[in-house]
Amino acid sequence: MVSAAEQMAANTSWSALGKASDLRNRILFALGLLIVYRLGTFIPVPGIDGIALREFMEQAGQGIGGMVSMFTGGALGRMGIFALGIMPYISAAIIVQLMAAMVPSMEALKKEGEQGRKKLNQYTRYGTVALATVQAYGLAVSLELGDLATDPGLFFRLSVMITLVGGTMFLMWLGEQITSRGVGNGISLIIFVGIIAELPSALAQFLASGRSGVLSPALIIGVIVMVIVAITFVVFMERSLRKIHIQYPRRQVGSKLYDSSSSHLPIKVNPAGVIPAIFASSLLLLPITVSTFSGESTGPIMSNLLAYFGPGQPLYLIFFGAMIVFFTYFYTLNVSFKPDDVAENLKKQNGFVPGVRPGAKTSQYLEYVVNRVLVLGSGYMALVCVLPEIVRAELGIPFFFGGTSVLIVVSVTMDTIQQVQGHLLAHQYESLIEKSQLRGKRDGTRKRKRAPVRR
Repeated sequence: MVSAAEQMAANTSWSALGKASDLRNRILFALGLLIVYRLGTFIPVPGIDGIALREFMEQAGQGIGGMVSMFTGGALGRMGIFALGIMPYISAAIIVQLMAAMVPSMEALKKEGEQGRKKLNQYTRYGTVALATVQAYGLAVSLELGDLATDPGLFFRLSVMITLVGGTMFLMWLGEQITSRGVGNGISLIIFVGIIAELPSALAQFLASGRSGVLSPALIIGVIVMVIVAITFVVFMERSLRKIHIQYPRRQVGSKLYDSSSSHLPIKVNPAGVIPAIFASSLLLLPITVSTFSGESTGPIMSNLLAYFGPGQPLYLIFFGAMIVFFTYFYTLNVSFKPDDVAENLKKQNGFVPGVRPGAKTSQYLEYVVNRVLVLGSGYMALVCVLPEIVRAELGIPFFFGGTSVLIVVSVTMDTIQQVQGHLLAHQYESLIEKSQLRGKRDGTRKRKRAPVRR
C-alpha cells in the first residue's frame, strides 16, 4: 500500500512553487550565494603574471590542468581567490567523521547531541585551515618554480597563502549559509556549480575538435552516447535499494493494544554517496597540482611519481579504483551505516529481523548483508570513475572527462530535487492544516449562533 505522504508527493505539482513563498525565497537565496561564488572565481590572486598564466594553462588545460581546474570551477586555471575550492573542507570533514567513528573520545562527542556536533564542526574548521594552509603554500612555491609570479619571494608566498586560505574559509561559510537558509547541501552545490560552469567550454572544445578533424564523427557520437548511458546507470544505481524485512510484535500503549506490524530497513547500493570518489580524487589532486604549476622545475621524485601515477597511467587507475573501493567499505561500515548501532536501535524499538535473534546476531546479519551489497556498490563506483579515465586516455579526448564529475552532478541534482519536493510537500500539509482550522472556526461560529439562549 502507498502511504498518504507518498501519494501527496506523487501528486505534487511544480506549479505549487509559485505559491510556496518560503521555498521560493530559499531558492533565490541559494542562487544569489552561488552567483557570489562564481564571481569570486574571476578575482585573481595578487602577484600573478596573467599573460604567463594564460599561456601556461592553454598548454596544460588539456589533461592534468583541466582535471585540476574542473573541481574548482575554473578558479585554479585563472588563479582566482577560490583556487583551492572547497576540497580542503571536504577532506577535513571526512577525516573528522572517520576519527569520530574510531577514536573513543570523539565518538563520545558525537553522542552528546547538539553540543557535541558543534565541537566536531569546530574541529572540522581547524582541520580546514590546516589543510588549506599546506596546500596554499605548496601552490605558492609551485607558482614561483613555474615562473608565474611577478615578484617571487616571502611576501608573494604569504599573500598567496592568506588569499587562498581566506577564500576557502569564505566558501565554507557560503556552503553553511546555503544549507541552513537555502535549499540543498551548500558544499555539494558549490562543487556542482563549479563542474557545470566548465561544461559549456569543454563541450565547445570537444565539438571544435570534431570540426577540425582531430576527432571523427563516430567517436563524438560514441562519447555522447557513453555519457548518456553513464548518467542513466548512475541514476538507476543511486535509487536502488536492498530492503530488509523488519517485524514489530504486539505492543500496549496505555489502555490501547496495537497489533503487530512490519516495515523495511532500506540499504542503498551505494550508502557512502560520492564521499569515496571525492576523497580519492582530493588525495590524487594535490601532487598533480604541484607538478602542474612547477613545470620543468619538478624534482626527480615527483617526475618519477607522475610518470607512473599520472592520469591515464595503469598504476594511477589501479590506485584510484582501489581507494574508491576501500573508502566505500570503510566509510559505510564506520560512518554512514554502522551495523552495531542499527541492531541496537532495532532492539530498543522491539523490532527484529524474522529468523534472526535480536542483538549481536542481528548485527552480524546486517554486516553480512551490507558487505554483499557493497560488492556491487563499490564496483559500480569504481567502474563509473575509472572507465571514463581509460576512454579519455586511450582515445585522446582533448578535454577532461571524469566519472567523478558525472557522479557528483547526478547525485547532487537528485538530492536537491528531493529536498525541493520535500519543501513543497510540507507547504501542501501546511495549507491543508490552515484550511481545516479555518473550516473548523466557521463551523464553530455557526453552531454558536444557532445555540439556544438560556434564561
